[in-house]
Amino acid sequence: MIIDSLQNADKYISLHPRFAKAFEFIKGLNLEALEVGKYEIDGKDLHAGVSLKDGMKPEEGKFEAHENYIDIQVCPTGKETIGWKPKEKCVSPKGEYNAEKDVTFYSDAPDTFFELTAGQFAIFYPNDVHIPNLGEGPIKKLVVKVKI
Repeated sequence: MIIDSLQNADKYISLHPRFAKAFEFIKGLNLEALEVGKYEIDGKDLHAGVSLKDGMKPEEGKFEAHENYIDIQVCPTGKETIGWKPKEKCVSPKGEYNAEKDVTFYSDAPDTFFELTAGQFAIFYPNDVHIPNLGEGPIKKLVVKVKI
């Protein structure tokens, strides 16, 4: 997992061949005016979604991990709390891996919680189990899915 400010995004583009295009897309957006919906960047290899949902308590959220995509999660406005735990420490999957949605859910509890604020991002690799959208009030979120 990586947490940083979008102004430092160029430091991470060498970590994956699609990160340069992903961060170019993110930096080209007006994050405050971003509309809810799906955004194609490079077919199934690189795409994004914007959601606006009410914040949840940790026990209400979905603790999840992906196998085929890396998440670049951006907080366009306000703040969001996210929980995290390394996959190797998770022992209670909730059902089987859903290949269509590229997700496995877990009943485990996060080890760590952190806050993303406007202009920050987090990168979650397949070994990063995470629970997003924690907090109060509406949370706008941009998630860029990067094919491994």
